[in-house]
Amino acid sequence: MACAGPAGGRQRPVLHAPDPQAMLTPAIHSAPQLQPEPEPEGDSDDSTALGTLEFTLLFDADNSALHCTAHRAKGLKPPASGSVDTYVKANLLPGASKASQLRTRTVRGTRGPVWEETLTYHGFTRQDAGRKTLRLCVYEDSRLRRRATPLGELRVPLRKLVPNRARGFDICLEKRRLTKRPKRLDTARGMSLYEEEGMEAETSGEERGRILLSLCYSSQRGGLLVGVLRCAHLAPMDANGYSDPFVRLFLHPSSGKKSKYKTSVRRKTLNPEFNEEFFYAGHREELAQKALLVSVWDYDLGTADDFIGGVQLSSRASGERLHHWRECLSRSDRRLELWHLLDSVPPQLGD
Repeated sequence: MACAGPAGGRQRPVLHAPDPQAMLTPAIHSAPQLQPEPEPEGDSDDSTALGTLEFTLLFDADNSALHCTAHRAKGLKPPASGSVDTYVKANLLPGASKASQLRTRTVRGTRGPVWEETLTYHGFTRQDAGRKTLRLCVYEDSRLRRRATPLGELRVPLRKLVPNRARGFDICLEKRRLTKRPKRLDTARGMSLYEEEGMEAETSGEERGRILLSLCYSSQRGGLLVGVLRCAHLAPMDANGYSDPFVRLFLHPSSGKKSKYKTSVRRKTLNPEFNEEFFYAGHREELAQKALLVSVWDYDLGTADDFIGGVQLSSRASGERLHHWRECLSRSDRRLELWHLLDSVPPQLGD
């Protein structure tokens, strides 16, 4: 595809201090309206026969979000004659297919559907742009079949997107090929036996997800405010391909004060929004000697909850985790937000 290109170098994460009037609200509230002229890409006899898809991509680097606006499709070729009901499904690759799966509404009764709908991936970073690919597939939403019929797909490497600049595309749809999953995945958590070609390689080393945390040392209250804002791309833990996630917080070592909290449970989602805030009392010097253990769990009624992923913020951490912790404790009354990748093992307690 014409989007392929060298990835940008790794840049230091930017800690944002949001407007205090909009405490603990998602960074993006509305879809971008930019619609630049589309760029025609790809052309062959086989793919052209399936139609084309027009869409716009915008990497909002300031708010760590990727916006994909599906405009319209032209020349679709459904299996049967007559009108067709269609929608667009998006996936970020590599990654858990359910966790990164978004879709538009269904437009009914036309072979030239117009959606004008924006799908947003939160927690999308410069590192993601350098290594991930966006797959868009147009499906026929038949009321007579249990499974939707794919009419064609396309893939766009995201490494050539310019941050904060919308780019339009008008790309020919290609055939979607299926291949059987390896035996070890055949019956895992009720997943389908078939998936698109190349998925086995894409899901190896699959992420557990990521979490958006805010930290603020409050001089007025004399302690640390921890905001659990949202999670993105969580690993599915239930047979239905989803999870019922909630977040646990633990400030270690405990000093006899309130040290453990947990959020409410969000049902059947891999991209939950929490927007909940918790308070730990203590002087700045005292907190600097502690560690904040954050873990995401899948709630199970009557059985033990399943661990999804975790992260530890402390002066003993490294990279972005250490940077977030130090920046928070070095400033007062300024809320700092940062996305963190989840580890596949629970955070360990130090000495």
